[in-house]
Amino acid sequence: MALTPEAKVKKRVVKQLKDKGIYYFYPVTGGFGGSGVPDIVGCYEGVFFAIECKAGKNKPTALQEANMSQIRQNGGATWVVNEDNADDVLDVLAAAFKKHERFGDAS
Repeated sequence: MALTPEAKVKKRVVKQLKDKGIYYFYPVTGGFGGSGVPDIVGCYEGVFFAIECKAGKNKPTALQEANMSQIRQNGGATWVVNEDNADDVLDVLAAAFKKHERFGDAS
């Protein structure tokens, strides 16, 4: 069965996370969880992150944006990934780690 364009993006993201041994999971929200939760959530070096995967020029829904905003307000890192930036996940995680108050340069 052929992968959807969004599934191809998720596969590229997950490969990078797996290759580095970074903790992540796909939240299953059907029935009991909340709607609008990002596609992939995890933790890297003490920083909680959430990734919303989209294909092409698709944008997050208002509910997805609200969830990502709440994560950022609580110190987590979020971003939207598509085919154009799917291979930059580790760079984005490293930047999020550097900016995190508890671990970043205090100067």
